[in-house]
Amino acid sequence: MNNRILVFSITVALAGFLFGFDTVVISGANKPLQDLWGLSPFMHGTFIMSMALWGTVLGSLMGGMPTQQLGRKKTLFWIGVLFFVSALGSALVSDPYLFSFFRFIGGVGVGVSSVAAPIYISEITSSDKRGQLTGLYQFCLVFGILVAFVSNWALKGFDGADDWRWMLGVEAIPALAYTLMVMRVPHSPRWLVLQKGDDQGALSILTIIYENLDKAKKHLAEIKLDRQESIGQDRLFQKKYKRVLYLGFLIAFFNQLSGINFVLYYAPQILEQAGLGGSDSLFNSIAIGIVNLIFTLIGVRLIDRLGRRQLIIIGSVGYILSLIMVGVCFQFALSSTLLLTFICLFVAAHAIGQGAVIWVFISEIFPNRVRSYGQSWGTGTHWVFAAIITMITPFFIDDKQGLFRDNLEVIYYFFAFMMVLQLLWALFKMPETKGISLEDLEKKLVEHEA
Repeated sequence: MNNRILVFSITVALAGFLFGFDTVVISGANKPLQDLWGLSPFMHGTFIMSMALWGTVLGSLMGGMPTQQLGRKKTLFWIGVLFFVSALGSALVSDPYLFSFFRFIGGVGVGVSSVAAPIYISEITSSDKRGQLTGLYQFCLVFGILVAFVSNWALKGFDGADDWRWMLGVEAIPALAYTLMVMRVPHSPRWLVLQKGDDQGALSILTIIYENLDKAKKHLAEIKLDRQESIGQDRLFQKKYKRVLYLGFLIAFFNQLSGINFVLYYAPQILEQAGLGGSDSLFNSIAIGIVNLIFTLIGVRLIDRLGRRQLIIIGSVGYILSLIMVGVCFQFALSSTLLLTFICLFVAAHAIGQGAVIWVFISEIFPNRVRSYGQSWGTGTHWVFAAIITMITPFFIDDKQGLFRDNLEVIYYFFAFMMVLQLLWALFKMPETKGISLEDLEKKLVEHEA
């Protein structure tokens, strides 16, 4: 594997680490902040737990603009700045509404990151390594989740009532490191050609990617042809793009209707309700993070071998079995250890399937000229549903007022049903994208729709 491209990919994928850390670190501050500010389930869910996700919605929907106009590299730099400001601000404020403002800023960084980083990596890699290297973003994401769980557990009791400040503020350190590191990566060659007309600059980067001048010139010619054909035809919402729009929407929709954010964001509370209370709930959250990391690594290793579609099928089967069994554990009050086992199985199914595939798949299916906006469409769908689910969760599981606080199995059975639908979609409608160049994918998924 090309070492320089690997370094560039890992550097950019660290945006995923900040993404994972930022979105899940709030799980450790959930109960302390609820006790501190005494907000109602609606206010707590809206301003404390889901505000970052609403920022993510904005960032993902608008992220295509800076990614397209400023370029992938500059956008990735400003993402780091947003994470840094958010971490410090969230840790220092003493007002729930200022807190939600800084969480919102971090969410914007997450949203733009989920647009710019996968696009950048997919555009600087060859088709045979694109799945693995773009999958590094997801690997770093779940590593960030694991580190957040470990950090929350380690900082519990560190500073008494202000533990949550340290939990949130420590993110400023990796955010600053990432911001400095990303300044050293090159621009995307496809962006240089399509937006700047810098063919020579693009050729120098393509030569690094393919380690062969003739291959680099061949791919440059393909990108230039795409530039000529795309003049005046760069709107995303056209009839000929209806298939890729539908694919981007559905993979993001099913990702969130698996219930993954419901489990990750509220892991300590769910485990407490299952009988694993107190500090044990934070410690057992680490087990979830470890399983997530291990099976994401397996998924990333397999994505260019088995393919995207096959991993979604495998993950769907795992989802259905584990979610039904988690529901059974709650319904019949089975042991908390058994419940934790099936929750870990659910996380493993997500990691090897949707977790490994979603960012790769969305970054591949849209044509070069509208890839930034297409990525915004797919990630925006993902984050809208993530925000809605996270916001309304307190209505269902709140210890005192939750609608299903005594019948949590209903929630898991619903998610299991949605995963049956995902399995049917993967079996009959989802195309395979492994090993196909971005330009050839356009011919496969778009041109026959014109």
